[in-house]
Amino acid sequence: MPIRDRLLAALVAVCWGINFPATALALEHFPPLFMVALRFTLIAVPALLLVPRPQVRLRWLLGVGTGIGTVQFAFLYLGMATGMPSGLASLVLQASAPFTVVLAGIWLHEHLSVRQFAGVALAVVGLAVIAVYRAQTAAWVPVVLTLCGALGWAVGNVCSRRAQAPNAFHLTLWSAVVPPIPMLALALVVEGPGPISRSLTQMFTAEALPAVLGLLYVVVAATLLGYGIWNTLLARHPSNVVAPFSMLVPVVGVLASWLAFDEALDPVELGAGVLVVGGVLVASRAPAARAAAAPVPVSPG
Repeated sequence: MPIRDRLLAALVAVCWGINFPATALALEHFPPLFMVALRFTLIAVPALLLVPRPQVRLRWLLGVGTGIGTVQFAFLYLGMATGMPSGLASLVLQASAPFTVVLAGIWLHEHLSVRQFAGVALAVVGLAVIAVYRAQTAAWVPVVLTLCGALGWAVGNVCSRRAQAPNAFHLTLWSAVVPPIPMLALALVVEGPGPISRSLTQMFTAEALPAVLGLLYVVVAATLLGYGIWNTLLARHPSNVVAPFSMLVPVVGVLASWLAFDEALDPVELGAGVLVVGGVLVASRAPAARAAAAPVPVSPG
């Protein structure tokens, strides 16, 4: 990847890392399944009115919307609502990176180089160290729910790669059309109309302001900016090159959660975070000769 795209991928990691404490704030007011529906409704309505439909097959559009929008966030928000700390959630969700690599190898026949394999393995070791060290802070049910969210994200990544959208940002916006109706129906059944109604009628009170600001951050920074750049990178590069950058997210997420909620941070986690960063850099760096010979990709957007 050229340095420009590495910096863009790092920017996405920052946006998504801060997204976890922002989500935790929003979930203090909004029921989790309804929050998924509300999040994507705020994106879907202007997308339908203002943005042309991306020129991709319907199956890949539905795959991105279902994997990244519906499955990932339904399970992630349920996990966080049932006790998953935001910092630990940012870590466990990054299982999507090795999930993506495996699915891309099976589905897209993308093969890992020795360097990429070593980088992913190093980052996984770092993630495993943090997971083992912090597993005592969360029950197993929230962890499993978050892992299911990671698998949904990986499926969406591969569908985004298969879509090869001429304009990846349009794909990001239109994939938001998929989650609202099924998630609203599920929220009404599981959470009930009472909590949903109260969250809407009380959202403009002073007490709800942090949750509303958290929701706005999730919509604008994490979804529009983050996934817009992410899908653009997936359109330019193989999934197994882009996906390892998501392993930087827990480093930002743990730090942001520590600053926001005073969640514990110690030298073990810092050392494991260094392994994660090093693994991503190794996995994304091509050999010097090949990097010099490769043309810089042109933005599809």
